[in-house]
Amino acid sequence: MKLLEGKTAIITGASRGIGKAVALEFARQGANIAFTDLRYDEIAQETEKEIAALGVKAKMYASNAADFAATNATVDEIVKEFGRVDILVNNAGITKDTLLMRMSEEQWDAVINVNLKSVFNFTKAVSAVMLRQKSGSIISMSSVVGVSGNAGQANYAASKAGIIGFTKSVAKELGSRNIRANAVAPGFIITDMTAQLPEDVRKEWAAKIPLKRGGTPEDIAKVCVFLASDLSAYVTGQTIHVCGGMNM
Repeated sequence: MKLLEGKTAIITGASRGIGKAVALEFARQGANIAFTDLRYDEIAQETEKEIAALGVKAKMYASNAADFAATNATVDEIVKEFGRVDILVNNAGITKDTLLMRMSEEQWDAVINVNLKSVFNFTKAVSAVMLRQKSGSIISMSSVVGVSGNAGQANYAASKAGIIGFTKSVAKELGSRNIRANAVAPGFIITDMTAQLPEDVRKEWAAKIPLKRGGTPEDIAKVCVFLASDLSAYVTGQTIHVCGGMNM
């Protein structure tokens, strides 16, 4: 039997990158997938088709995860369509990197709203469903930067550190109802965004990693499967670093 057979997962920001990899891996393990992104464009449509081709139910919802009202409306639609929510993966995120001296209020607010407020929005909406079910797994995408900080990413680091504190609090609040909450902290992951970095920069990053390579979205997805499944039934309030040993 597949690890997520018959379960329903919501994954935010999943049209591409890590979110898409998580959606596909969950689908391979039997989960039905409701995923969100800002627009139902060609990329989102293709992702929806790829997921459905794995033999599960798949539907994309155009929704701004940073918008509280829009999030509640989207979760209501998903519950009406899928009947339940067993897994939430808070993956939506952006970067607006610059040194603090140059960072604008808009750059700060945008990153905090998309990366951190979205986690509050979806977790609050989905937890109401999971409380009725008396079960659920909530996985939020943090970062090693949220633990160690990084020059030029004060807004991003703050948002990802906030996710870790939020996750621990939610784990304590909801644990008695058999709802688990964990965070995943990726390191240097090869995505479309990082692939655009100069080769010498990527080599420099890899040289600092004990496993001597960048991670893949699939590396993150497999850890998410573990956290979403009953294999991690006694794991909650934790931050799992998936970084090749980069952050010890």
